[in-house]
Amino acid sequence: MTYAASIATAPVIREPLHAPVAHLVRGGVVEGIHYGSVVVLADGGGVDLQIGDIEAAFYPRSALKPVQAVAMLRAGLPLDGELLALAAASHSGEERHLAGTRRILELAGVTEDDLRNVPDLPYDPVVRDAWIREGRLPSRLAQNCSGKHAAMLMTARLNGWSLDDYLDPGHPLQQAIAEIVEDLTGQAIAQVTVDGCGAPLFSVSLHGLARAAARITAAPAGTPEARVADAMREHAEMASGSGRDVAALMRAVPGLLTKDGFEGVQMAALPDGRAVAVKIADGADRARGPVAVAALARAGVAPASLAEFGAVPLLGGGAVVGGLRPARALDPLPG
Repeated sequence: MTYAASIATAPVIREPLHAPVAHLVRGGVVEGIHYGSVVVLADGGGVDLQIGDIEAAFYPRSALKPVQAVAMLRAGLPLDGELLALAAASHSGEERHLAGTRRILELAGVTEDDLRNVPDLPYDPVVRDAWIREGRLPSRLAQNCSGKHAAMLMTARLNGWSLDDYLDPGHPLQQAIAEIVEDLTGQAIAQVTVDGCGAPLFSVSLHGLARAAARITAAPAGTPEARVADAMREHAEMASGSGRDVAALMRAVPGLLTKDGFEGVQMAALPDGRAVAVKIADGADRARGPVAVAALARAGVAPASLAEFGAVPLLGGGAVVGGLRPARALDPLPG
């Protein structure tokens, strides 16, 4: 399959021209500024708002996992429901995530020893602390990308592709994923490197990430895109973890699909095609969520659905003396 006819040129690799997207205010004085870039797409696909540099090449990190999951479904991966959500997850390392990953490996006829992701402790700090107290060591299964890697092994096995080198960018699996990244983002990949888990990481633009989010979320029922969106929304805790902001956000906003990524990245989209994508320049997670929520409000999501997610209080002597405030450019339009 090929989608080259609809693919734009790769985004330019340059120093992004980020702009202020959030202010840290203490006692009425701006104490710190988070720079970044934000894009909001209207339901027709046009750019409704842009802040900073939405066209420079950047790495979406784990925010690209739903796209990778779509690619694996197109290549024959037969998963649905919570196991498909896990295939697109940056999971917290809870027992349900470990059990789900083991189940995918079992269905693939492989074992944990076949995984090639980097051994790690669970991502969730509470789960990690319990893991350490129990004397458990870092493992490939506990690492937050193990569901994706198990699904990659299953896809490779079903297609008769080699398993030992499934992370090689030249492997048929990774070539198939790269093709779908270009299809859904609508642009050629600018650069390929290695993500933290060891898998190939594809550089696109923030605008391209938002387009991909919109295409996945607004896709017709039964398509690989819709299957991924449905699985992640219906099993939000499997796609992330208990207590994670992205899971709570999907529960709070009907039809919303959202996925975070390391280094301050988040994408979100609604079934009518409205979408947002955020990159915080310094990678600060404290700014990622509030800025993404403000972008969703700017996209027209009801403020009541977002009320619990925007506030990041700043304490002084145990009392609230300020907080993180998204840039005024992200304020909802009047009316």
